[in-house]
Amino acid sequence: MRLPVPKGFTRARVGATHLVAHESCAGWARDVLAHETLYAWAARHPERRALPGRMPAYAVPLPNDARRAVVRHGHHGGMLAGLLKDAFLPPTRAPYELLASYLLASAGVLTPPVLAFAIYRAGWILRRSDFVTLELPGRDLGSALNEHPETAARHAWLQPIGDLVRALTRAGAWHQDLNVRNILLVPNAEGLHNAFVLDVDRVRFAPPGDPNVRDANIARLERSVRKWRALHGSGFDDAELRELRAIASAPASA
Repeated sequence: MRLPVPKGFTRARVGATHLVAHESCAGWARDVLAHETLYAWAARHPERRALPGRMPAYAVPLPNDARRAVVRHGHHGGMLAGLLKDAFLPPTRAPYELLASYLLASAGVLTPPVLAFAIYRAGWILRRSDFVTLELPGRDLGSALNEHPETAARHAWLQPIGDLVRALTRAGAWHQDLNVRNILLVPNAEGLHNAFVLDVDRVRFAPPGDPNVRDANIARLERSVRKWRALHGSGFDDAELRELRAIASAPASA
């Protein structure tokens, strides 16, 4: 089944490649795909910046645009990583990630805007994909904890992260991999931070406000924080985790 694309996005065929792009990005994406994949273009860009992960993502400037984008190549995790690597059954995760991003944003959950994705043939049945999002000027929570381990900095992040978990609960959005690398802290106009959720292809939807969703998201994030603290010696202490849970569990009117 072909998933719908949100308003402002367009579909195109570039050879055998299926492209879905925001109208502001469709032109340059088609130009790139006439010669190579979006990921290959980003990987060789002279102004690229590699981002850590299972497979490096690249932050690059957009052609004729003041904005920058993050280009990721789809890759399996877990047991399938060694077997299928970057090959997926069609339509890959990319269309779902775009739809999930749209649903989250519509429900008030902060997540980087999607700019485009491309799906490529990988033999007769399988497909590969690249995914492009807008780069935001922030740091993931894991990096932030390492760079600023002091108590005052950590405490200032509790409210925006708790607000993010509350927003996920209101949307009924269960993020199966809500970890310190999948929360982006972005400075705001008030000199504080907003927390954005990443890798939303791992989000599954339940009834809005479902407390089971809240508890699952909090538990997953707490496990990640404790693991990060054990590995790196930096992270929220147990008292801060209790405060984070209280913020995330506060009534919607609070």
